[in-house]
Amino acid sequence: MFIRHCEAYLDQNRLKKAVAKTAATYLLSKIEASSIVGIGTGSTADFFIDELAEHKDRFYGAIASSSASEAKLAAAGIQVFDLNSVSDVALYVDGADEINPQLQLIKGGGAALTREKIVAAVAKEFVCIADSSKWVDKLGKFPLPIEVIPMARSHVARELLKLGGDPVWRQGIITDNGNYIIDIHGLWPIEGDGMLEKAINQITGVVTNGLFTHRTADLVFLGTEQGVTTHRYDGNFDL
Repeated sequence: MFIRHCEAYLDQNRLKKAVAKTAATYLLSKIEASSIVGIGTGSTADFFIDELAEHKDRFYGAIASSSASEAKLAAAGIQVFDLNSVSDVALYVDGADEINPQLQLIKGGGAALTREKIVAAVAKEFVCIADSSKWVDKLGKFPLPIEVIPMARSHVARELLKLGGDPVWRQGIITDNGNYIIDIHGLWPIEGDGMLEKAINQITGVVTNGLFTHRTADLVFLGTEQGVTTHRYDGNFDL
């Protein structure tokens, strides 16, 4: 059992490295020496940073969606900027916990969902990279992360119960913004009309939630056993 688990982990990392390399090639074809790029958070984004570090002279600097990514970028010699100090972000590359055929996402497994949403909102183009295990017909089997103000945790949890979910406080986790994370289980299937994302965000005490049903990805690179596939917003899915 342990050997099979290790083999699956290594295979998943191989797919993540493949999409990271593809995304780096795509980014370099789209940017200029003066460009600022957005970098996400998580294991797939870490592989992307490794790829990007080899070409750090090809762009001006980066915006990071978490303190962990900021530290990794700085260690790689890539200049990191505060988002308030730049006028635009050419392209944002990040992973996801789930992706549906409409390129809607669930993000936030790494507790960086608020900053990820901010960078995605600013970026001219949002490229999502993931291995094929993240591709789903309907969102919601992955527990939906919610960032909440600490004093509102219990209130928010009660309100989330009314929406039909099973909220679980992710104890021991504090976000980069100093807040808590509540994961909502039992929401599958989540409809793609964006109503749930809006309803959760209207609860007093919620900072934001990990649904990206309004600001979807513009492009997805998906690592599969057959190679990296490209999924664009127009719905075409090509090898």
